[in-house]
Amino acid sequence: MRKNSQEVYQKRRLLSTYFSVVVSISLVLFLVGLLGLLLLNSKKVADHFKEQIAFTIYIDDSAKPIEIKQLQKSIALRQETKTARFVSKEEAAEIHAQEIGEDFMEFLGYNPLLSSIDVYFNANFVTPAFLKDLQKDFEQKTYISEVLYDQPLIEILDKNIKKITQWILILSFVFILVAILLINSSIRLSIYSKRMIIKTMQLVGATKSFIRLPFILKHLQLGLLGSIISLAGLSTVLYEFNERFPELNLTENPLEPSLIFSVVLGMGILITGLSTFFATQRFLNLTTEAVQ
Repeated sequence: MRKNSQEVYQKRRLLSTYFSVVVSISLVLFLVGLLGLLLLNSKKVADHFKEQIAFTIYIDDSAKPIEIKQLQKSIALRQETKTARFVSKEEAAEIHAQEIGEDFMEFLGYNPLLSSIDVYFNANFVTPAFLKDLQKDFEQKTYISEVLYDQPLIEILDKNIKKITQWILILSFVFILVAILLINSSIRLSIYSKRMIIKTMQLVGATKSFIRLPFILKHLQLGLLGSIISLAGLSTVLYEFNERFPELNLTENPLEPSLIFSVVLGMGILITGLSTFFATQRFLNLTTEAVQ
C-alpha cells in the first residue's frame, strides 16, 4: 500500500515537473514569436500610416480645365503616386458643410474654397526631403495657389519608426537569450530530480549514450509540445489582429509569419535538445558522492 502511494506520488511529481517545463517553453517562445511578428510587421504598420497622409494641391480659380487635367494626369503617372483624387470646390464645400454641421455659403453668399488634388504616395517615398522638394516644384506653377501636407507628422514618423524598429530588434535578442536561460533552467531542474536514477544506471554498467537518449527524446517531445502551444497562441493573436485591422493586410504575405513560426519551432526543439544533452552530461560526469 505504501509502495503504491509512493509510486503515485512520484508520478504526480514527474507530471508536475513536465508540466512546468512545457509551460516555461510555451510562454517564453510565445513572447519571442510575438516580438518577431511585431518586428516584421512594424514596417507594414508604419507604411500604412504614411500612405494615409494627404499631399493636397490647391488650384487657383484662374486655372484652365486643360491645365487641371494635365496636372492630374502627370501626378497619377508618377511612380511615387499611389492615388490622386480631384476635389472640386463644390464638393469641398459640401464636405466642409457636413463637418461643421451648417451651410456656410448661405451667409457668405459665395464659395471661398478652392478646388484641389489630394495625392497619396507610396510609403517608400513619404519622406520629409522628398515632400519638401515636391512642394517647391508645384508651388512654382502659376495656377497652383498652395500646397499643404502634415510636415510635423511626417518628420515624427520618419524619426520614430527607426527608433522603434531598433528597440524591437534589441528586445528580440534579449528575449531569445532569456528563452535559452529559462528553458535550460527548467530542464536542468527536471533532470536534477532524476539524478539518482542516472547514477544507478551508470553504476550497473549502462553507457552514457544509453542513459542520455531517453532523457533527450522525452524532453524533445516536451519542447515540441511547448512550441506547438506557443504557435497556437501566436496564430490566434495574428488572426485577431488581422480581423480587427484588415487594412494592414498582416497575412498578405504568408511567408513572413511562416518564417517566424519556423524559427519558434526550431528554437523550441534545438534549445530543449541541447539543454537536455548538457544537463544529463553534467550529472553523468559527477561522482556518486557529489550527486547525493
